[in-house]
Amino acid sequence: MDNAALNKLINALRDGCDRPFSDARSMPPGVYTSADFLALEEQHIFGREWQCLGRASALKAPGDYLTARIGAQPVVVLRDEHMQLKAMSNVCLHRMSVLLEGRGNVRRVICPYHGWNYAFDGALKGAPMMDRQEGFCKEHYRLPAVRCEEWQGWIYVTLDAAAPSVREHLAGLTTLIEPYGMSDYVETFYEEHVWDTNWKILAENFMESYHLPMLHRATVGPHSKLEEMECPPGQAAFNYHWITKEASLPIGNAHPDNTRLTGHWRKTTALLAIYPTHLVTLTPGYFWYLALQPQGVGQVHIRFGGGLAPEFISDTEANTHMVTLKKLLDEVNAEDRRGVEAVFRGVHAPLAKPGHLSHLERPNYDFARYLAGKLQSH
Repeated sequence: MDNAALNKLINALRDGCDRPFSDARSMPPGVYTSADFLALEEQHIFGREWQCLGRASALKAPGDYLTARIGAQPVVVLRDEHMQLKAMSNVCLHRMSVLLEGRGNVRRVICPYHGWNYAFDGALKGAPMMDRQEGFCKEHYRLPAVRCEEWQGWIYVTLDAAAPSVREHLAGLTTLIEPYGMSDYVETFYEEHVWDTNWKILAENFMESYHLPMLHRATVGPHSKLEEMECPPGQAAFNYHWITKEASLPIGNAHPDNTRLTGHWRKTTALLAIYPTHLVTLTPGYFWYLALQPQGVGQVHIRFGGGLAPEFISDTEANTHMVTLKKLLDEVNAEDRRGVEAVFRGVHAPLAKPGHLSHLERPNYDFARYLAGKLQSH
């Protein structure tokens, strides 16, 4: 796609965002299929925004680590000797090999290529046989730090040194969901997957519940009351909507020991889309989440986890609740995967064009406006 075609696509996205919500349409197909559009996203969104890498409780002991890629930059997040979260570049300062893979525990960060090794603060501690090189000074080497903060029990990182703190960035959301006490929810499972779709198609699927009665008719669809659903306008950093549920699982409503939530909030689920890629279903009894990373336009890497509110963790039936929750979420994910992969096949069609959004797709409209606001013509 040349610059003129890319600018035409961006302008089409912006033109759609300029419409009032009452006349809103879905995004142009090219935003999902263009590699050049993704390159702009990598530069203006993934290279700058706060992004979630999972629950902080996953790193329980000194040396526990997880790895990720933020745009083109591999990063590692670990617990240091003082139990503080540290994030840094996951690329060796010698010949630029990636250092660590996946998740695990280490006493030092050791390069698998030549054995250069680093302390938890990124300082180079060992470099085999480099003492023979007069120009080498170990003290001059330190892995570049990456900003890392914890919010509501989540690990967030950004490559933007000037970005406001994540607590400031998400202050409005903190206020909205405070009664749930999400910080204390306990993760009971974590997995990683790759699906054959564009990252935005999966994000949009999570943001709207218009699809629940049809796509999820065999699972959660019958328990969601669309007529009672609220889809307020989103804020700059996130959008959200509420669903009242007659829970299909006991854990969908508040536990009898839960004193934080009262009235209808005891059976209200919050669906949170924290831009660009952190998606959370927060119920009075459990939570589950997706954290997305594009792998080209046609694949998305998914960090998928979830768990229980503290009252259900303390319940004598906790193990049963965990198994039941995971079984349900696996079924829901299988339904979602079929849906979002079908949409990705469809957006390539020569005759595909954006259709009107329903009143239940307000979050998708806000997401499109977020994207249009972040991207600049090339």
